[in-house]
Amino acid sequence: MKAVDSYLDQHRDRFVRELCDYLRFPSVSAQPEHAPDMRACAGWLVDHCTRLGLEAELCPTAGNPIVLVRTPRQPGSKKPHFVVYGHYDVQPPDPLDLWVSPPFEPRVEGDALFARGSADNKGQHMAHINAVEAHLRTGTELPCDLTFLIEGEEEVGCTNLTPFLRKRRRELKCEAMVISDTGMPSPRHPALTYALRGIAAVEVIVHGPDRDLHSGIFGGSVDNPAMVLCQVLAQLRDRKGRITVPGFYDDVVKLSAYERKQMARLPFKESSERKFLGVPGMFGESGFTFVERRSARPTCEINGLTSGYQGAGSKTIIPSWARAKLTFRLVPDQDPATIARLVKAHLKDLCPPTVRLEVNAGHGGSPYLIDPTGPLAQASMRALKSAFECEPVLLREGGSIPIVNDFKRILGVDSLLLGLALPNANAHSPNEQFSLSIFQKGMRMSARLWPELVQAVERGKRPA
Repeated sequence: MKAVDSYLDQHRDRFVRELCDYLRFPSVSAQPEHAPDMRACAGWLVDHCTRLGLEAELCPTAGNPIVLVRTPRQPGSKKPHFVVYGHYDVQPPDPLDLWVSPPFEPRVEGDALFARGSADNKGQHMAHINAVEAHLRTGTELPCDLTFLIEGEEEVGCTNLTPFLRKRRRELKCEAMVISDTGMPSPRHPALTYALRGIAAVEVIVHGPDRDLHSGIFGGSVDNPAMVLCQVLAQLRDRKGRITVPGFYDDVVKLSAYERKQMARLPFKESSERKFLGVPGMFGESGFTFVERRSARPTCEINGLTSGYQGAGSKTIIPSWARAKLTFRLVPDQDPATIARLVKAHLKDLCPPTVRLEVNAGHGGSPYLIDPTGPLAQASMRALKSAFECEPVLLREGGSIPIVNDFKRILGVDSLLLGLALPNANAHSPNEQFSLSIFQKGMRMSARLWPELVQAVERGKRPA
């Protein structure tokens, strides 16, 4: 490992320059005018990996191409196989006027590299590629076979990745997926994210009269859809932060004492978060800490609410309709289809007969959980500790990454989420940045990860 570490240190500046070259591609998957940039970016990645001595393939899809990269291997290799997932597409940079420097002209300031895609996700998966380069160039044998699966549609829903996984299932068969596309709380708190919340989206429409009515003439005799909607939504949560939908909590897996102890180690303070968010006070489900509420408990949120006149001045009407968009963040073992059904039934029970209620289920994604005490999770923690030279932490992520459930369902493997983005990374926001010192330690982590995972796999295959 000394030769690999030395190589990574010696080539640090070049790694940063190459990452900047990668970041200059405006690979915005959400905007059709950037389709040529998407292809050019994928082509650059293939060429870069080929120059390193890796086998790189540009795989066409119905949308943006997928890049598949393999480490050199002997025919019929019996080494354990792991797949590293990443994405070369990025979020739109808007609003441009809030960027200190152009989003696709990388700028280094101190320890930070500013550019769209630096943290999400080009810098994170390049750390793994650079670690493999260090093995190849120093003649240090990798203890496993690696495949990099780097797609171009993560930011728009991974539409074409699922059929690709089914088509290439045999060659992607592996012991586990490794994903660096999440975060870490601080430079002194490298993290394994072992759980993700799922999601169930619902749109609620309250229909009243067949047209807007004069509120002076009809007010008091016709129920107001906007008022009804507000009254119904207000009953979805009680004053203690508990969701009132019958059966909502039936399948929630309780946090273990070990998990709660690990969460207590995280460097998040409620008072600091309150100031950072600019709110008078925090709110959440009674009986749980701030960290537990934001990552390990289910939620009900109103994402959008509209009805009636929204222009300047006033317009005295009873609106014909009112609409709200809701999402429910889910935790293991809640099922999004079941939650959508329970919510729909509860809303109909709450709605008075004076209006007509329409409830439409939207997108859904299942929560995700691996055993944080399992051998692969613990092997990942050892690699983090060795590279960062401090005790790692376990995280539950409040957001959702639906593709990990496809990896589990189609490939039958768990995903190890080893994120390298700090809280100030500004992913999806102006002035996105990536810490260059974390970039370097991420390479070291990757180099240490493979022998740790291989040992865990081999121990698991030994007879008891």
